Amino acid sequence: MNNYNTLSEAINDLQANDYPYDFNLKPECLECASLKIEIRPEDFKVDKTFRFEGMSSTDDNSILYAISSNDGIKGLLVDAYGVYAENISEEMRKKLR
Repeated sequence: MNNYNTLSEAINDLQANDYPYDFNLKPECLECASLKIEIRPEDFKVDKTFRFEGMSSTDDNSILYAISSNDGIKGLLVDAYGVYAENISEEMRKKLR
């Protein structure tokens, strides 16, 4: 597994190597706007996670998930962590631990 210094470095490398899609976090699922699909928690797995801490502010803390769907769609999800994490369902929370 690669170690990345910045979130943008990780995104660029992973998008170029097998994770081309962007996922958005919704309360009950992941959304891929470019494919116009939603993926439920039971239909994806988290392959890798990368945590990044902001140098000057805790507002910059984020986590990058490399995700594969059961249908073979691979993409990335960026989310805040800690007190700034999104409100999501318990099923999504368990999946993204």
